[in-house]
Amino acid sequence: MARRRGGAAAAAASPAVVGAVSVLALVYYSTVFVFLDHWLGLGNAAGVAHAAFFSLVVAACFFSFICAAAADPGSVPASFAPDAEDPQRQGLKSRYCDKCCMYKPSRTHHCKVCKRCVLKMDHHCVWINNCVGYANYKSFIICVLNATIGSLYSLVVFLFDLFQTQHEYDVPYVKVIHVLVGVLLFFLSLTIGSLLCWHIYLLCYNMTTIEYREATRAKWLAQKSGQKYRHRFDLGTRKNIQMIMGPNILCWLCPTSTGHLKDGTEFQITNN
Repeated sequence: MARRRGGAAAAAASPAVVGAVSVLALVYYSTVFVFLDHWLGLGNAAGVAHAAFFSLVVAACFFSFICAAAADPGSVPASFAPDAEDPQRQGLKSRYCDKCCMYKPSRTHHCKVCKRCVLKMDHHCVWINNCVGYANYKSFIICVLNATIGSLYSLVVFLFDLFQTQHEYDVPYVKVIHVLVGVLLFFLSLTIGSLLCWHIYLLCYNMTTIEYREATRAKWLAQKSGQKYRHRFDLGTRKNIQMIMGPNILCWLCPTSTGHLKDGTEFQITNN
């Protein structure tokens, strides 16, 4: 996996990244050492099993977070030159970037924040201080998946602790903090879960967020003329997933397993 300039140090310099890691640490501490300890206790087999599972999920989330933040999302090769007979360029606008003063492949876009072109750019994510593109999209999805599982699991533990055990708040602000953390877990589960559903949809149709916006108008025009629209890079759900996650299902949850990725300048298109 290629590393971007500055690597993890560049990502860590962002306040948003520090905030994301701080929230992750807060959720982990609250879930294990407050809610879980009060509900089941950490001195028995059930409590230890729950703590071990949650620790594994948080560790996987943090590792994939680092991979997505530190990886180069995809740089246009210096030797790239457009092929005039490339069928992927049919019906597309000029692929020359005036800001970078270079040609860019299909599905490549210029990021105003990173100030460079990114292969198969999806969006710029402030929480990892990096673009989400061809080379780090897999690790980004795995991170969101683990974050969703972790936040939902933490919310369930919080609710069990809230309704199945009796609380005695000797200090008023402790109760306030308890409620605030519960509200935080609810909104984390809702927002991150929604983000996961959105990217699963894009994954199944082999689309990026930018391409979805473009496809909305194309679909409207096709329906207006009585035609059926299909995204040009949609090769079927199974193949679309394999193009991102890899052909081996056992490696789908490993963010560093990216040997199936090519240079990101060419993509197979549907014949339909």
